[in-house]
Parts: sequence; structure tokens; C-alpha cells
Amino acid sequence: MATIEVPQEGELEKLIKEKEEYLNGWKRAKADLINYQKDESVRAQEFMKIANTAILLDLIPILDSFDLAMAASQSDKSAAVIKSQFEEVLKRYGVEKISIELGKPLDTKSQESVGEMESSHPPGSVAEEVSKGYVMNGRVIRPAKVKVAK
Repeated sequence: MATIEVPQEGELEKLIKEKEEYLNGWKRAKADLINYQKDESVRAQEFMKIANTAILLDLIPILDSFDLAMAASQSDKSAAVIKSQFEEVLKRYGVEKISIELGKPLDTKSQESVGEMESSHPPGSVAEEVSKGYVMNGRVIRPAKVKVAK
């Protein structure tokens, strides 16, 4: 028959303290793992946004070409339909045009000045939009190119 040793009082306190240390260490490790998993999930989402941004930046010049083609040929309704479908796809990915208001001050966060011109608008304000700008999920991916009034 096996004999069971009863720990002495000092030994029991030591074992309880050791158990608490191991338990607290395990709880910290578990919390660290949960935080790591959350951080990795956020990083993966950010990576996907960056990858999508690169692809969408390659597609935006096609939209510019549609604008040029439609300006050259006013009667081509099929180009307008294709352009509309293309804009809807971009919109599903969070891409939107930057709204430009002529006569408003230059917004350096979303607009890039490519020159100056004579205008009836106040000096330093937007006088003409040269090319459209776009935001993706609230972040500028291509600033609008504008000319400012002299």
C-alpha cells in the first residue's frame, strides 16, 4: 500500500504560492496570445487594404481614359454605361472621387497644385480641375490635380 505524505505547513504555503505564480503566468501568456491574434488580424486587414489600393491605383487611369473618350465622342452611350459599371466596382471597394469646388481655397491634403492661371476666383483658390482625385475608405490614394487662381 502506498503511503501519502502530508506536506508540512511551510511546504504547503510554498506549494500554494508556486501554484499561484504558475496560474498567473499562464493567464498572462493567454492574454498575450489573444492580444497577438488581434494585432495580427489588424495587420492582415491593413495589408489587404494596401494590396487593394495598389490594384485600384492601376485601374483609375482607365477611368480617366473613359472620361477622355466620352469627351471626344458625345454620342457614344456604350462608353458611358461601361464607365458607370466601372465606377460602381470602384465604389464597392471604397473608392470615391474627391469633390472639387472652384473658388474654394486649395486643400493640400486632397489636392495638388500643378500651376496657376488667371481667374475670377480669389488668388490661391482652386480655379480649374486638371485631373480627378480619389479617396479609398477615407484615405487619399490620388490627389486631385488643380490649377489655382493668380
